[in-house]
Amino acid sequence: MSRSLVTSIMMLSLLIPSACAASASSPQVASPSSATAAVATDNEYTLAPGDKVRVIVFGEETLTGEYVITSGGNLSFPLVGNMKVTDKTVEQVQVALAAALADGYVNNPRVNIQVISFRPFYILGEVNRPGEYPVSTGLTLQQAVASAGGYTYRANLKRAYLKRANDTEEKLLIVKSSGPVIIRAGDTIRIGERHF
Repeated sequence: MSRSLVTSIMMLSLLIPSACAASASSPQVASPSSATAAVATDNEYTLAPGDKVRVIVFGEETLTGEYVITSGGNLSFPLVGNMKVTDKTVEQVQVALAAALADGYVNNPRVNIQVISFRPFYILGEVNRPGEYPVSTGLTLQQAVASAGGYTYRANLKRAYLKRANDTEEKLLIVKSSGPVIIRAGDTIRIGERHF
């Protein structure tokens, strides 16, 4: 065996254990947990009463315009009438509206929908500016608090209370262990006082 080959083998045998130790000590990339998957699903904004949308039907100027989702959860659209859109994503409504228009009204309709104004969320309690704020896709609890001017000095930083738009009661959130909590349109957040 040549001297250079022996030297190479010895160097390699020294490097392998240190590489293994480094990989053992470095943080592993975990597969997405169910909590992360739930957050990703939560990022899908669904329409509901109070949302304002702009509907563009390419080549059909008379149909293009701004529409407000009615209190019944409908999009009242010319030719088609009332379409139920509550709890549907913008993409789902685009497909449904294009299909409805293609059914004897418009040849090969191309529809684009944009949300112009989102329903707000509400934040109460120990924040500097409690009130109503516009929601955005993927808005977290921490971002919601930041938009309200941050916590007051009396705020309990470990707990928050969240009432979803369709719930009757608020739920306690343990902030550190809950992971990222996505705030949806119509939600009410309450930040309580800490006990001194």
